[in-house]
Amino acid sequence: MLLAAAGFAPLLASRAMAQSPARFNNISMFIPAGPGGGWDGLGRAIEQVARQAGLVANFQFENVGGAGGIVGLPRFVSQRRGRPDALMVAGSVMVGAVLTNRSPIGMSNVTPIARMTQEVGVVVVPAQSDIQDIAGLLAAFRANPGGTSVAGGSAGGTDHITLGLILKALGRNAREASYVAFAGGGPAQAAILGAQVRAGISGYSEFAEQIRSGRMRALATTGETRSDPAVPTLKESGVDVVTANWRGVFGAPGINANQRAALTALITEVNALPAWRELLATRGWDNAFLAGADFERFLAADVAATETVLKELGLAG
Repeated sequence: MLLAAAGFAPLLASRAMAQSPARFNNISMFIPAGPGGGWDGLGRAIEQVARQAGLVANFQFENVGGAGGIVGLPRFVSQRRGRPDALMVAGSVMVGAVLTNRSPIGMSNVTPIARMTQEVGVVVVPAQSDIQDIAGLLAAFRANPGGTSVAGGSAGGTDHITLGLILKALGRNAREASYVAFAGGGPAQAAILGAQVRAGISGYSEFAEQIRSGRMRALATTGETRSDPAVPTLKESGVDVVTANWRGVFGAPGINANQRAALTALITEVNALPAWRELLATRGWDNAFLAGADFERFLAADVAATETVLKELGLAG
């Protein structure tokens, strides 16, 4: 299906250039996180490509941050119920947050539309840190994990899980971690740059600008192979940990099959556009597109796997 969609990219592009009627006059985009983070970035990227291609005439955004998305999730569920023009950006962070916080409202309360992107994480320190490389940080973790504070996204999310897995690989208990959770990439950056914490973990794109400017030092990435030739992976540094953060979009509860199909068609068409592929390359995001039943199966498997890991790490009951 993906190959077929990609093959029609030139056709879709020419249709957009011909100013064909928009698929949607309006999309209400709900971001259950603060501005400046990965979810906000994905929502704005979808807006940019969809509007340029003439697929959507207008977007309205609402950001409600907190606790890995579970502050905003109930608001989306209650206020957008049955709305065929509503989308919410979420992903693996919300899966973990729902489990960690034992939220009564979870991923089963929204309508899966598509997984869009996947991104490896990066472990960083502020440029002025006395920690020069990943070996230095690992030594600090071995000696005193509770005294080595690490900033990241919300509790139970990918960043938190990554830290727990690192400590476990080093022979320490994940519960010893000094993890400082933030509602979005912006506040986490401020804490790291202000030396309020010793290190940080997040998706690479969220820290990329600070790494390029020299304000942060990248110590290691969390992928199977290097995403930045100059930065080693945790695995090649002797820590057998590989994690990635996926992000996608969800429709409101209570929409019918035709309304869901229309949202899926919109996102599928965005994904097929050359402009989207260019944007992915610019942002450093991997295309991880899945829609329909494939996305539903992936989501169910991810929830189950995340629950297992969180229980092992003592982060979920």
